[in-house]
Parts: sequence; structure tokens; C-alpha cells
Amino acid sequence: MNDPRPHADHLRPDERDALLSRRRFVQTSAALAAVPIIGGGALSATAAAQEATGSTLPPLKVGLVGCGGRGTGAALQALRADEGAVLHALADVFEPKLDRSLRNISNGLWPKEEETDDEEEKPEKPIHPRCQVTPERKFVGFDAYQRLIDSGVDVVLLATPPGFRPWHLTAAIDAGKHVFCEKPMATDGPGVRMVLEAAKRAKEKSLSLMSGFCWRYHHAKRATMAEIENGRIGDLRTIYTTYNTGPLGRHDRKPEWSDWEFQLRNWQHFDHLSGDHLVEQAVHSLDKMMWVAWVMNGEVPDRVTGVGGRIAREGESSGNIYDHFALTYEFPSGVRGFHMSRQIPNCANDNSDLFIGAFGQAYMDWNRHEITGGSNQWRYDGRGKDMYQQEHDELFAAIRSGKPHNDGEWMANSTLCAIMGRMAAYSGRVITWQEALESEESIMPGPQEWGWHDFATNPVPIPGRGKVS
Repeated sequence: MNDPRPHADHLRPDERDALLSRRRFVQTSAALAAVPIIGGGALSATAAAQEATGSTLPPLKVGLVGCGGRGTGAALQALRADEGAVLHALADVFEPKLDRSLRNISNGLWPKEEETDDEEEKPEKPIHPRCQVTPERKFVGFDAYQRLIDSGVDVVLLATPPGFRPWHLTAAIDAGKHVFCEKPMATDGPGVRMVLEAAKRAKEKSLSLMSGFCWRYHHAKRATMAEIENGRIGDLRTIYTTYNTGPLGRHDRKPEWSDWEFQLRNWQHFDHLSGDHLVEQAVHSLDKMMWVAWVMNGEVPDRVTGVGGRIAREGESSGNIYDHFALTYEFPSGVRGFHMSRQIPNCANDNSDLFIGAFGQAYMDWNRHEITGGSNQWRYDGRGKDMYQQEHDELFAAIRSGKPHNDGEWMANSTLCAIMGRMAAYSGRVITWQEALESEESIMPGPQEWGWHDFATNPVPIPGRGKVS
């Protein structure tokens, strides 16, 4: 296999010097990583780490790849999930973002201060003792993910733009690390196949692999799905999912930015990095479609047809993605799933799911979870922990118990469901599940092309013309 790490000539001059001068860290033994943490092989627990955590548990060294808002939140949730967890290393292509993330994680670990009327500026808080990121473990550049993996971490959090995910995930699993990876898992069919292979190897190595499909860890939605599975709506007939919202923020181009830098700073708006907003954002809704179809019938969609377009996005920083989609998925059982999503300002917003059965229907949105029809009325009235925190609580509990948790196959399938929808809308064709899975068209270039240079993107697709992507 080719070395997945970029060569030094793909880096900016300052990054190249740092890459060549920084010493490499010895990779943790693969055998050690494959042994359960509790009741098996011992981790290299230091007295300093145990003193910092106040825990007698062996420390778990956490590394974060991708230091934006979601990555910063994931790191905080990981440290809150396990009293023995310490932040060991950070990686990002932008050093200021990395430093800001470290400060925010540290501030989030300190007890919340009481509000005061004192307008005197408060002194800056010291770095929290559970943030043990030393200068040599701040990795910057396109190969920073690999250097972080090699630095002795036990758990890797992947929160970069999803185009990078297949390579980052593959490298982490190959190195014997437990992984939390944000959704989606890829932006094209070849990427999904890489993820499926990595998930298979994670299982073989007894590694935990947790997805960022957070609604699967939402107490109310879990309870609703349990009621559906127990027959409260009867046989599943039709699925409706909607994710209509406004556009995400953008950054105007600066003269000194290369194509790659400009695209990374606006990554949600470029198909190779985000997969389009259908794959990057509305995939949450399609994941719930996949969830109920699997719970009820154990199936994935055979085919999809749909429309989409771009009527409100404008300007260079809006990239090359659509701003609306409408899709129809057909399942082997005859169930049809209908999905609509939109990122257009000043329009009605909606993020809800409706599952229609033979004698009832289930409705879910942000706050409401209920089943109506016949005598099977039901409404969720319980409470639950924040779903983002729940994910990490379950991940770290699995690691500590030595009973691996693996979301690999279904998280890849939900990603593929969104990708095939985009392919159908972009092309104007019917796209089958098998065609999407076996597609050889890569819209995300491999590591050999990552770097601070110019990189032309695809034009905005017009259905009926050009390639399927």
C-alpha cells in the first residue's frame, strides 16, 4: 500500500520546516491497542496523568483531528465521558484554529464561574491539567493526522471536513486506535468502500468505532424507534424526512489564499469536501430513514430518483453545490421514502420525520415525539442526556469494558444513501444502491494531491449533462 502521508513538497514552507525538524513519535504497539483496557493489557499510565485526572483508572490519551467547533465540542465531551481521559494531541491544517480549540477545551473543563457585575477584566485561565498537549504534540499540516496517530494516542476523534474521513479513519484503525468519527463518513462511493473496509478491520482488532450520527443516541428518538419496532404503527408503508434550513456562513477569498485554502475555509460549499449539503447536513434525516427501514424490514433502498438545483446561492464563496433537493427512495419491500432538503434564506424551516404504518404514524422533530392512529396513541415524556455527550459516554464505556462498540457498517450505509441521492439529482438519472456503492468516480482527491496549491473544482452540475457525481 502507498504511504498515505503527503510529501513535504505539498506543504507551505513554514510547515515543511516544522515537518522536517520535528521528531517523530513511536507508534503505540498494535498488540497493546487490541487488548481490552480493563482486565487486559495495561496502558502506559503516568503518575502525572493520574494526578491530573484525579482518577485511579489507567489514562486514555485522546487526540483530536480537526479543531473546528464540532471537533472542540467532541473533545470536551470525550474528556467529560471518562474521568481518566486526557487530551494528548491536536491536529489541524490551520495553527490558529488549533490554539483556539485548546483554549476552549481547557476553559470548558474548569467549573463554571458565577456571573458577576464586576466589569474588571478577568485574568485568563490556566490550561487545565487534563489538557496535556505539549508544543511538540501540536501537529499542523495536511499530514498532521498521521503524526497525531503516531504520537501515542489511544482514542482518535475525527472532525475534519468529511472528504478526508476515509483516509483518516483508515490510518487510525490500521494503527490500532479507537475512533470517534463525525458524519458523514465520505463524499463518494470509493470513500464509502474505504470506510467499510476500515470498519471490518476495527471489528477484527476489537476496536471501538463510534459515529457522529448523534440522533441514534437521542433518548426520545431511541424510545420512538423502539415503539415502532414493537409494532405500534403496524407494517411500515411510507417515510417522509425533511431538512429545510438556511445557508451556512462563508468567507470571501483573500488574494494570498490558494485554491485549497479558500475551499477549506468554505468547505461546506464544495462537493469534494462536504459531499453537498445533502450529504453533509441532511444526511441526519436520511440516516433516520435508514434507521426505521432497517429496524422494520432489515433493508436498504434499491434505487433513488430525484431533482435538485441551485437557485439562491451566488458568489465564488458559495462553491459548487446545490441549495435544494427532493428525492424518492424505493425499498425492496415496496416502502417508499421521500426526502426534501433546502439551504435557502428567508424560507420556512422544517426538520422533521414522519413514518406511516398500516394503522398508525410516528412523528419526530426537535422536541415532539409521538405516535397517533387507532388505539395506539403514544407520546414521549421522558428526559435524557445531551445526545452528543451520550455518544461519548457509550464509546468510553465500551473501551473501558473491553466490549467494542462498532457503528461501522450502518454509518457507511447512511452516508451512501445520501451520496446516491446526490448522484441522482446531479445526473437526472435513476441511481441504484449497487451503482453508488461500486462507483469508481472519486470527487475527493487522495493525499498525494493535498497541499497549499491551486486545485480546480467541478462546475455546478446540470442534470442530463456530463458525468454522474
